[in-house]
Amino acid sequence: MFTFVSLRRALAAAAALALVPAIARAQEPSPANIPNVGQQAPDFSGPASTRYGLLKKPLHLSDLRGKTVVLAFFPRSRTKGCTVQMESYRDRYATLFAGGKGIVVVSISTDADTTQQSWARDANFPMVFVSDSAGAIGKAYGVIDEKEHYDTRVAFVLAPDGKIAYRALPFKELTEGAYAELGTAVASTSHAGTGSH
Repeated sequence: MFTFVSLRRALAAAAALALVPAIARAQEPSPANIPNVGQQAPDFSGPASTRYGLLKKPLHLSDLRGKTVVLAFFPRSRTKGCTVQMESYRDRYATLFAGGKGIVVVSISTDADTTQQSWARDANFPMVFVSDSAGAIGKAYGVIDEKEHYDTRVAFVLAPDGKIAYRALPFKELTEGAYAELGTAVASTSHAGTGSH
């Protein structure tokens, strides 16, 4: 009897575990909620920081109009995949983002602005970080995992007119091709913006 009950419990536990991946998948953002290429990027503002400190005023996306903007949503500061991604952006800043000439990289997570700022300072990241602590920005872009309260790893490139020119769902931070594709999207968007003047 004991072994039969133990076996039933073990089978019930295994069945419950089998449901976990399905539940986890259900929490992933649906592409249907994510703005499409060609759409105007949802405006937002949030507490911002750089490696030099916290900015006195929130960053407003609309203030960046006229520049190519890369929005890099990521789950958590100082975690393995996010460190690979942000260090890759830093180490290739000159080639991927023209050293910041006419291009602004905005890295967004639900971390507190102080957490982001200390990481940016310690790692000497050249990007701007925006704190989405309430998850409102992630929600506007359809990338928030509401259950775990973090922004999933998605990248957007916005043209100087504020429209979405490219999106990576998800951005595959461990894949070399993801950086090449992002760099190509940034370059073509930047040239299109400068060519129209």
